[in-house]
Amino acid sequence: MKKIFLSLTFLCLQLISAQPDSLFLKAKKKAYDGPQWVQKNKATVDLSQVSFTNWNSGGTNSISGLVGFQSSANYKDKYFNWRNNASIRYGINKQEARETRKTDDLFELNSDIGYNPSKTSNWFYSAKFNFRTQLTNGFKYPNTDNPISRFMAPGYLFFGGGMEYGKKIERLAFYFSPITLKATFVFDEELANAGSFGVEPAVLDDEGNVITPGERIRNEVGILMTNSYEMEVAENVNMKHRVSLYSDYINNFGNVDLDWRIDFDFKVNSFIRATLGSHIRYDDDVKTQKPSEVEGEFDEAGAKMQWKQFLGVGFAVDF
Repeated sequence: MKKIFLSLTFLCLQLISAQPDSLFLKAKKKAYDGPQWVQKNKATVDLSQVSFTNWNSGGTNSISGLVGFQSSANYKDKYFNWRNNASIRYGINKQEARETRKTDDLFELNSDIGYNPSKTSNWFYSAKFNFRTQLTNGFKYPNTDNPISRFMAPGYLFFGGGMEYGKKIERLAFYFSPITLKATFVFDEELANAGSFGVEPAVLDDEGNVITPGERIRNEVGILMTNSYEMEVAENVNMKHRVSLYSDYINNFGNVDLDWRIDFDFKVNSFIRATLGSHIRYDDDVKTQKPSEVEGEFDEAGAKMQWKQFLGVGFAVDF
């Protein structure tokens, strides 16, 4: 009997040492494969430089830099599509014997949410939020004593609801909103009193003293249409197109504010890339000025088309 007991004990020890997992097996949790948040981040640096030494044709040494950061967090399931992104860009230029000048300045937030109750339709009930401003003071160079823009002067906010079409909504989308709120912020006393960016200017007496301060916020309600499209033009060449059209119902309905961007991204390798971009804006509330017959004074010259073009080569890191 003793021999049988020892034999069974020895056999059990052998089984435990040979297959520990089979004796202490735990149920594994199934990995979740449903809808999830997808987050992406991208940091960029673009540089351009030119230098002259004994160059008989003449020229000015200069260096330019543009840094940017983009972050997105997107969610999608069979009914909902929620896209969020934030962008920061800041660029400077330094030329020989001249002060450093700002070339780009942007802080922007976007959030779009859509609901599609039908699996066969590509139309979404949608709501959009957009906010943008700048980070530092802007000047009309070479005058750097009197800023013509500041942080939150201006600041723009769009919020509204409507319908959005997109079969692959991350790449192609068309949005129409019959009711969109547009708010313009000018949180700077001097710019607000001057009526900059379309706010109501201050009321002054005959001696130039402020009787009623200029308004800090201008509210509008209008119609908004947007279109965005991304495609691969050629191998390692991507194009992004975004256009926004807005018209206020109350003030000059039919007078359209335009914001249109086209960007080409040329990928050299995993880190190096070149960018070519065009940005056109028109806002009837942003008036230009021209010198008057009185020295040092200016007259209003109306709104004009604004255009910015960019070409740069630099580095990009996705994480």
